[in-house]
Amino acid sequence: MVACILTSDENASSTLESNTTSITAFSLPAWQLALWAMAYLFLVLVAVTGNITVIWIILAHKRMRTVTNYFIVNLALADTCMATFNVIFNFIYASHNIWYFGQAFCHSQNFFPIMAMFVSIYSMMAIAVDRYMAIIHPFQPRLSTLSTKVIIGAIWLVASGLAFPQFFYSTVTVDEGATKCIVDWPEDSMVKLLVYHLAVIVLTYFLPLLVMFVTYSLVGVTLWRHAPGSQLVRVPQRPRHVAAKKRFVKTMVVAVVTFAICWLPYHLYFILGIFHQDIYCHKFIQQVYLALFWLAMSSTMYNPIIYCCLNQRFRSGFRLAFRCCPWATPTDEDQSKLFQSPSLLMTIRQNHTKDVSPSTKKSSSPESRM
Repeated sequence: MVACILTSDENASSTLESNTTSITAFSLPAWQLALWAMAYLFLVLVAVTGNITVIWIILAHKRMRTVTNYFIVNLALADTCMATFNVIFNFIYASHNIWYFGQAFCHSQNFFPIMAMFVSIYSMMAIAVDRYMAIIHPFQPRLSTLSTKVIIGAIWLVASGLAFPQFFYSTVTVDEGATKCIVDWPEDSMVKLLVYHLAVIVLTYFLPLLVMFVTYSLVGVTLWRHAPGSQLVRVPQRPRHVAAKKRFVKTMVVAVVTFAICWLPYHLYFILGIFHQDIYCHKFIQQVYLALFWLAMSSTMYNPIIYCCLNQRFRSGFRLAFRCCPWATPTDEDQSKLFQSPSLLMTIRQNHTKDVSPSTKKSSSPESRM
């Protein structure tokens, strides 16, 4: 939250209440603090447990180690880090408007959210592009494991560069006796600051969402309507393989839409704050911020739930991960879904060869890569 002289609807000139007891006018009543603390603690527990389980499901089972799923691991890692290293500390700061964690962590607290948000949404975009290439252009060369790792590394590198100004200008200051962690931009850079914040919002929200909207729209038209001229139509497809592709696309579309809904109010809040910074100095804005921040951070816990509900293999993986719980008893089918690993690439190549060969007696169909 921005450091400012507190104002309220009743008294526009109110100041911080106490400098000696570490209580400010932004300090919440005990019952409100307890409710918000439970809400944020629930968010962190679900997000960390769910995303770590997703990472284990993919990395511990060879069949799950596909290009698409490596991007899902990257997404889960970013969400885990966001929930672990940002949510609780930011909540404590927002609930008191006092910074307790020192200069070093002040840099991290302003740097990491932008980086993790960038990694999350660009991992989703990479998944969308990968699905587009696999479904619309199934005979084009696919990404290798090395290329996938390079792309993931590039995503983290660009994300770090985009968030670096927040890191560089972060500082701890004392405002009327209360310690604050702020981003202290140079006084002569207000235009640059505006451009930077708008660029962050465009690059971490609107641009990747536009790319995903276009790619998933084309994929949807191809899968559900079999668009004329698409290579998918010329490849023999068993109904169950097409159905598997549809289920995965539905899963990722739900994840993308959920992400967009969670983050939109948060971005609008800061867009409004760019042009009307005085809104940060009203008492009611604390409750607004806590609600919008919780909604945005809740995006880190929904993806594992979405995977479990809409994807059979992830559902099997969750049952195996929590097999010690009475409500999650794995079956032999769960084992087979995760441990049998037919070669998709070999199957597709065989289908392509048989499709163009006049002597082919029988052709098999490509299997969905999930």
